Amino acid sequence: MIKTIQRRPVADTSELPANLHPILKNIYANRGIESAEQLEQSAQAMHNPKQLKGLEQACAVIFDAIKAKKRIIIVGDFDADGATSTALMMSGLQLLGSHNHDFLVPNRFDFGYGLTPQISQIAVEQMGAEVIVTVDNGISCLAGVEMAKALGCQVIVTDHHLPGNQLPDADAIVNPNQPGCPFPSKSIAGVGVAFYLMLALRQSMRQANWFAQQGLAEPNMAQLLDLVALGTVADVVSLDHNNRILVAQGLKRIRAGATRPGIVALIEVAGKNQRQLVASDFGFGLGPRINAAGRLDDMGLGIKCLLETDLNVARVMAKELDELNQTRREIEAGMQHEAMQVLDTLSFEQQQMPMALALYRPDWHQGVIGIVAGRLKEKFHRPTIVFAKGRDDASDSEIKGSARSIPGLHIRDLLEHIDSQHPGLITKFGGHAMAAGLSIKEADFERFQQHFYHYAEQWLESEMLNNIILSDGELEQQLLTLEFAHLLRESGPWGQNFPEPVFDNHFRLIQQRIVGDKHLKMLVELNGVSIDAIAFNVDLQQWPNHRCEWVHLAYKLDVNEFRGKQSVQLLVNYLQSV
Repeated sequence: MIKTIQRRPVADTSELPANLHPILKNIYANRGIESAEQLEQSAQAMHNPKQLKGLEQACAVIFDAIKAKKRIIIVGDFDADGATSTALMMSGLQLLGSHNHDFLVPNRFDFGYGLTPQISQIAVEQMGAEVIVTVDNGISCLAGVEMAKALGCQVIVTDHHLPGNQLPDADAIVNPNQPGCPFPSKSIAGVGVAFYLMLALRQSMRQANWFAQQGLAEPNMAQLLDLVALGTVADVVSLDHNNRILVAQGLKRIRAGATRPGIVALIEVAGKNQRQLVASDFGFGLGPRINAAGRLDDMGLGIKCLLETDLNVARVMAKELDELNQTRREIEAGMQHEAMQVLDTLSFEQQQMPMALALYRPDWHQGVIGIVAGRLKEKFHRPTIVFAKGRDDASDSEIKGSARSIPGLHIRDLLEHIDSQHPGLITKFGGHAMAAGLSIKEADFERFQQHFYHYAEQWLESEMLNNIILSDGELEQQLLTLEFAHLLRESGPWGQNFPEPVFDNHFRLIQQRIVGDKHLKMLVELNGVSIDAIAFNVDLQQWPNHRCEWVHLAYKLDVNEFRGKQSVQLLVNYLQSV
């Protein structure tokens, strides 16, 4: 798809520190930074836990449970945020003196998402739960909370997803997005909410003199920040100031070697350098390997890897996760190919393509539909939902969809609107502005598809479908250096809604060749300075193009490490022949 490179404006940087590089000042200003305080990354600059509604009640329930040695069961989600949240709660409770807690994560293929009534029964009847704590789920699990309460269990919901019209009847709810919660960071991940709960619980215990009474050293909860950083980036939440602090603090500990064996093993198997780790390594290296467990098998493996204390055992688990991720990639590639075939059969050109896409095939893998939806959304720049069959034994032939959206269209709100206009069409849904999940009956797919297209056209403006790459401007040849690349790398963490700097220049194309089947390796030149560049997953019908002498590149300035040596290279987001 044709993209447009559009340069960001020159911003007002007068309030930013004078010692910042002028290009960096403009980059920050264009990402909403207006003062030096917003660049502060110390733990002291984090939002106060007391601002989280429901935290005091949640701490009271858990503290009473620990004192009474009650059985606490953590119920997590089957993605990387859910896995890190679960591992954090397991580790945090142990640090605080609990010896009677365990975790339960629903298998997506057998139970679906969250604290369902069936999961509540398993937690209470098979695992002996007296207190259930949800992490990264629960805000929409009304029936599951009701079942747990009916079985005599206390329930604490910790979540970050948007609530529906009704809240669950839990003993405590900790969710910054619940009505009346003044916590400023509405974008915090589930693992961040869990971390704040552990901070507040330690404070309650300190005030009650718990640690002295038990002969325990008061724990440093900063040792959990490696999990917070990983889960926050992997869940692609907006990196507002508070989230940037959490990620920066976690990265700092990991680079210094103060991290758990499971994360060390994942870094190794992903081929990353622990001392040079950056936020994007969580999103593209570690996160997908953890997610692969929940997508194809059982997330228990990912959680156990994060909790493992023996590095050699963690390496075995990380290797298994890596193999699952490779299988996931192969399944995904096949589904993408099939999805393109489905689109081809619809016989529309790019100009006539619907403003949204909804695709379904009964043989697609439920665990991979979210990734495929994301890939199609990126390729065609349209809100996309990909469906697959639910459980094989589902009597009502339910199919599950995973949705990904583009800036300007809040996908969960759109699903809620469809649900309100056509009651019963969607059996359940939930999510965020950019990603959501839903279930419908297989027989209703075409009807849903038509309504999805119809309402998307109403909600979208045509200019929203313009695939624009925002550039931070040109770089002069003297800045195409390893030194400046390191400066940019250390000026993050970069991520969702705080994007890594992208620049654009016209370069002379000196060399070009395909590597790894579909990646274009180039040598380009700017005013006599030659530099390596690579563009991933290029259109092989267009590249290599040996008639092309000049290219317009939108790129990130990257530090490439090979056999212990570092060099600067351009990571190309988009290229056009000139």
